Amino acid sequence: MASKILKVRVDRERCQGHARCFALAPELFELDQFGNGRERGDGTVSAALEAKARLAQSNCPELAVEVTEE
Repeated sequence: MASKILKVRVDRERCQGHARCFALAPELFELDQFGNGRERGDGTVSAALEAKARLAQSNCPELAVEVTEE
């Protein structure tokens, strides 16, 4: 059985630049020139950072952070 691949994504339409995702998980998120969050790279989350991904998701006031399994 293949292991799950977890990914994060920031919905750029919803993001209002609170930067909580970046503050909680700078390994997974970065800020653009306007201070809005976006996922680093392709958004793949290592097993060691799964808890941080879920924490960022639950702390986004705009519900802009999505965590998905592939």
